[in-house]
Amino acid sequence: MKKAIQHIWVWLVLLFLYMPVLVLAFYSFTSSTMIGAVRGFSLDNYVTLFTESALISMMVGTVLLAITVAVLSTLLGTAGAIGAFYSNRYTRGAVELANEVPIVNADVVTGFSICIFLIVILKIDKETFFPLITAQTALCAPFVYLSVLPRLKMMDSALYEAALDLGCNPGQALWKVVIPQIVPGIVSGFMTAVTLSLDDYFIATYTKPATFDTISTYVVNATRGSQTQIKTALWALSAIIFVIVVLAVVVMNVNASKSMKKEGEL
Repeated sequence: MKKAIQHIWVWLVLLFLYMPVLVLAFYSFTSSTMIGAVRGFSLDNYVTLFTESALISMMVGTVLLAITVAVLSTLLGTAGAIGAFYSNRYTRGAVELANEVPIVNADVVTGFSICIFLIVILKIDKETFFPLITAQTALCAPFVYLSVLPRLKMMDSALYEAALDLGCNPGQALWKVVIPQIVPGIVSGFMTAVTLSLDDYFIATYTKPATFDTISTYVVNATRGSQTQIKTALWALSAIIFVIVVLAVVVMNVNASKSMKKEGEL
């Protein structure tokens, strides 16, 4: 009885978390123009999503931005984690403290601060995309750091010194010994950075070029407009993003399980 109640409770929590997305996914396959009015089956929303030039431009731009930010964040976060891990405890503590500030800080404060510093003080034009990429990288890099550091702590810290003693130079020891040990953390950090970039609204609002829209800013602007066809097409976009994220999580978990099983067999 106790286990049954626990299972019911878990499924109720999951239903509460995912019901809004599932509702959007359901209505994306209908010809309804508003939630609550169920009409016939239709794929018009998906056709609009991949034929409307404004939507295509928005999606391509958002994905390219997310990948760019994720690559930069992964490089900075991984380098920071490795540097902090091999530093003395005072330096490591200072780096970890500094890394927590962007995480705890509200996105709107981070976006507004970077906007003032880069655009107002340094006079960097928003049309260059530099403020937007810099701001989102500042948001994402600390999360990559948090993803990589636990993998480093799980690793034997003497491996690096052992590689040096066996004839590797520092670069070879890093790439052939340390990096392979922390690849799961790097991949996890990269995926987290992609997700954060796609999800970001406040920072993008303050720092993006006037003619550029991410998915988040486009959705907010579209819901205020009167183009019903665009609004309903965004339901389809939400469903597609949800499916992609679920598949990515499943694949990562399956690969992690296989890796742990192989390690156990060894």
